[in-house]
Amino acid sequence: MAGSSRQLTLDLTTAPAHARADFLPAPANAEALQMLDQPQSWPQGRMLLVGPEGAGKTHMAAFWAAENGALRLKAAALRPDAADALVAEGGALVVEDADRAGRAAGAEQALFHLWNLSAARDCLLLLTARTPPRDWGLVLPDLRSRMQAMPLVRLGAPDEALLAAVLVKLFADRQQNVPADLIGWLVLNMDRDLGLARHLVAALDRRALAEKRPITRRLAAELLDNLPDADA
Repeated sequence: MAGSSRQLTLDLTTAPAHARADFLPAPANAEALQMLDQPQSWPQGRMLLVGPEGAGKTHMAAFWAAENGALRLKAAALRPDAADALVAEGGALVVEDADRAGRAAGAEQALFHLWNLSAARDCLLLLTARTPPRDWGLVLPDLRSRMQAMPLVRLGAPDEALLAAVLVKLFADRQQNVPADLIGWLVLNMDRDLGLARHLVAALDRRALAEKRPITRRLAAELLDNLPDADA
């Protein structure tokens, strides 16, 4: 379709609400939420939060960092010569997308330094990743063994109630008021994938604004049929 590229352009510039009050507790994230709320019980003060795209890792990391005074940074941005300055005595640190450390120059060495420094300085260390460490493609044997031994908590697959609540929140983040029956229709007609939900809501918002039309079931059906093209 000639207008497909334009219609499916994703506008992800709207800042999502990442406070704890905006988080949606559900059975899929209950265990992870409980672990985040008990950092004193983490073995050696370390924890790895694993879940697929859109599962809530960034949101959880954001409010945990705010509550614990933690610095947040992406694994791919880590550099060995900067590691020392990132770890405060008795502080806290969040490294997001740790599964990408194996594909970034210097990131593995930096993560290894952070691991050692956090223990020496009694600094809490929270990592997030889409997959467990065995799938990160790590080259450094010492880092690989430490990551694979790290305590891990998973975010489970969302149920219908969580998917519906996330859709409502995503639309609200974009100041889009949609009818309740549309939320119910989406839940029944899309995969239970929170990453897909984020992309779909972004595409619906962009399309509705561009064409000055409301977000309807018809529009949602059109984009659901064509949304995979947006990732091509």
